[in-house]
Amino acid sequence: MKELWAFHQNRISVRFEYEWHDASGQWFRTHGNEHWEFDDNGLMRRRDMSANDVPIDERDRRYRP
Repeated sequence: MKELWAFHQNRISVRFEYEWHDASGQWFRTHGNEHWEFDDNGLMRRRDMSANDVPIDERDRRYRP
């Protein structure tokens, strides 16, 4: 899930949340914020991301295919 937080000129900020599992099968939910800045050609010139990984049980997943 990505949710638009703010945008202005060549900058965008989003809040995100996703789930994944490691090789042992432990599920995690990662959530945080990303900030993107683009140059005059539309190419990303800067990306900042801050995130937290939280262990969860498989039954507590929010996102399923």
